[in-house]
Amino acid sequence: MLKKISIIFIVSILFVLFVDIKFADAFCPVCTVAVGAGVGLSRWLKIDDLVTGLWIGALIVSMIGWTINYLDKKKIKFIGRKILITLGYYALIIIPLYYTNVIGHPYNKLWGMDKLVWGIIFGTIAFLIGYTIHKFMLKKHGNKVYFPMQKVVIPVGFLAITSVIIYFIIKK
Repeated sequence: MLKKISIIFIVSILFVLFVDIKFADAFCPVCTVAVGAGVGLSRWLKIDDLVTGLWIGALIVSMIGWTINYLDKKKIKFIGRKILITLGYYALIIIPLYYTNVIGHPYNKLWGMDKLVWGIIFGTIAFLIGYTIHKFMLKKHGNKVYFPMQKVVIPVGFLAITSVIIYFIIKK
């Protein structure tokens, strides 16, 4: 299981590092709160861990963006900053879940790996795709939003749509 988690860290880090977005303007507080609320709501409603993991993955990406933004504003730079921050946040979330047996239950697997871990991977990717769509729309419209709160609605909306699709796929 630890080997699989290591692979997830590497894939997640590479994905976050090579996606063409500027973290300095990446994520707003409203977006992060919305993602955090999604995590709490999905656990409270006893929604499948794959869907819950989507929101956890998005929350991690949002926290990474916030941290890098904060460090940029304070002009704090060091070698490997993005890698260390990314690794740190994934570790802060996944390791405690693993040691409290939330991750690793033998009956909570999909394709040989824990559903929550898969959800975190899919959520990371979905949130970054949603943000990339927002940036594309901005560029196409002369750096102006099409509608108020577009920066929040597009990534969180994309994540919500992904959640619904995955929910109906795993329900069958």
